[in-house]
Amino acid sequence: MIITCQSCNCRFRVDETKAPAGAFTVSCPKCQTVVTSPGVADSRDGALTVGKSPSTSHPRFQRSKPAPLFRLSSEPGTVAEGDSTKQPGAGVNELALSLLSLLKPDNNERVAPGRPTWDRRRVLVCTVPEHRDQIARGLTQNNYEVFVAEDTQQAVERMRESHMDIVILDQSFDPVDQGAAFVNREVSVMRPAQRRRLFFVALSGSKRTMDAHAAFLQNVNAVVNFTDMGDLPNIFERALREYNELYKDFNVACGVAPL
Repeated sequence: MIITCQSCNCRFRVDETKAPAGAFTVSCPKCQTVVTSPGVADSRDGALTVGKSPSTSHPRFQRSKPAPLFRLSSEPGTVAEGDSTKQPGAGVNELALSLLSLLKPDNNERVAPGRPTWDRRRVLVCTVPEHRDQIARGLTQNNYEVFVAEDTQQAVERMRESHMDIVILDQSFDPVDQGAAFVNREVSVMRPAQRRRLFFVALSGSKRTMDAHAAFLQNVNAVVNFTDMGDLPNIFERALREYNELYKDFNVACGVAPL
């Protein structure tokens, strides 16, 4: 290693095998000035072998599991929600009718395929803990497939792993990691074709339920006040009916079922 004295510009060599790791000081052989040298890096080791860096050791860089499926407590004679074996053969008729409709010759009037009853709407709930159970239980009992995110990582992983039909977001969701901002970002970066297939709902304590102007300003499809969460299934039924009517011609042209 070559070291240059800042006082007299004398250059001298230091044996790297005898130099300590990290910064060290040495006297200049010409003017005896104390010179501080940078540490000696071992060429065999990378930066990560020295120790955990703040960035790579942060929990955000560890892949999290997506938001789990919400299940009601099993009772005698019932099957937990989300179990595909709920009723053997359920939905077979709808599937057969859908397949038959594809084999029929095209008519002059094109019609978008209907959504089969066995294809439950998938909902991601991103809210504070005190509201999660009420929302998830009410929607699950009304034949929705509900996923509940406990933190930002679970919400983002679920949105990236599988398609959601509805995302419910509370602005107070996971405030430590700015959960609402990250969920909004995931929605905003979607391609237009993907965004049209997602019904984005914002929970609010100050806005009126189904306030179209408030929804427009928040860049969401609907706003629901916390006081109306108990009636969420009926609100969704109306809101989705209007949404599907708005995109009826578009869905027909694309040959996709309504939400």
